[in-house]
Amino acid sequence: MPNDFFSDLLASISERGRTLLRLGPASIDPQNASDLIELCGELLSGRGEASGTVIARGVLDRYHSLDAAGRLGFFEALAHHYGPDRDKLDRAIAAWQATPDDMDPGDLHFASEPQRQELFRRLNRAPGATSELVAMRADLLDLKDSQKDLGAVDRDLVHLLASWFNRGFLVLRRIDWSTPAIILEKVIKYEAVHEIHDWADLRRRIDPADRRCYAFFHPALVDEPLIFVEVALTETIPGAIAPLLAEDREPVAVARARTAVFYSISNCQRGLAGISFGNFLIKQVVEELRRELPKLENFVTLSPVPGFMKWLKRAPDLPVTEEERALLVHLDTREWIEDAPLAAQLRTVIEPLAAHYFLKAKMPRGAPVDSVARFHLGNGARLERVDWLGDVSDKGLRESAGLMVNYLYRLDDIEKNHEAYADHYEIAASSAVKKMLKTEGGRRLLDMRLG
Repeated sequence: MPNDFFSDLLASISERGRTLLRLGPASIDPQNASDLIELCGELLSGRGEASGTVIARGVLDRYHSLDAAGRLGFFEALAHHYGPDRDKLDRAIAAWQATPDDMDPGDLHFASEPQRQELFRRLNRAPGATSELVAMRADLLDLKDSQKDLGAVDRDLVHLLASWFNRGFLVLRRIDWSTPAIILEKVIKYEAVHEIHDWADLRRRIDPADRRCYAFFHPALVDEPLIFVEVALTETIPGAIAPLLAEDREPVAVARARTAVFYSISNCQRGLAGISFGNFLIKQVVEELRRELPKLENFVTLSPVPGFMKWLKRAPDLPVTEEERALLVHLDTREWIEDAPLAAQLRTVIEPLAAHYFLKAKMPRGAPVDSVARFHLGNGARLERVDWLGDVSDKGLRESAGLMVNYLYRLDDIEKNHEAYADHYEIAASSAVKKMLKTEGGRRLLDMRLG
């Protein structure tokens, strides 16, 4: 109630102030951001709190009226004209260099801060501005890869968003069938791993006693989940997704459940990409489940392998023979899973390749090439098992040749695994996965690409 009152008060100030400052709906060229940039200058000029709130609202409203070309012009202006105040920075550097001892470098720090950071802070005064700045960052991501000079603007915005969305402000909430429909609709919309087809499908995932769903929320985005995880309670560690999502499955009695399976983790706000919530989410959900269900023994994922097929097609040095490579061509269609002898042959090739993919294939700096692996291994999990034909959906076959993976969160080992990964990209893996990795002795590496 106090937050609602304060928001309503700010909105009232903003609307009345728009009239006083003549900031009604502007008729501007959607490709020309010059009026908007001028208004940003007014916002930074140091007016009072009330007028600043009004101007911030005006900037955001005019930003929304820009088309893609206008938004690019806006971000380009921020990149080239809203960096640090050079005169102030030069004076601060000179003062720092002239100081004979290690005095507080605070003046140097503040002088080096780009003016656009303060602009973003002042924009955040407007009612509802936090969600609009998150959306603005999503717009920036659409432009950043093709416009390298926008990287500095992105870094500054991410710096502020990371502080506004740090763990201390996040609230963990369980989502169930009694959750308001506006949030349930967004769970359906944002599900990124296993599509939720309709309301009945959603209910099967969150309503039964052996199902859980948890999400992080932020006070400034009350009805917008930031990230959510779907959990299945099972007796044993599962090796396939279809039985968990089947319409006619038999629910597991909670008293018999010994395993909590994290089978889908979805980030919801594209504008917060690169700001990690998942590691906090999983660890807090583990604690919640342990308190509620002390008989749980295993905390595992049933994870996709979204980059495996892409790696198979692009890796120049696959550890396969010519005969094995010829078999891999069958992966381009789904008929092979209906041919038991062919599937058995492919399994003898694919499983060692999967072990190589997880344990040997690395990015230039040494991290695993698989994004899901980087996430869970970085959280301190162990690569526990590779699941053959764990996902035979069209998407699963297209992206991962049907493979899924279990990552095990063993509470006594999480910190040790995390430190080993963080320091040296050392991968914690079970003996079963390591045994799948065939030695390269006697196997010719073919310097050629699939497809």
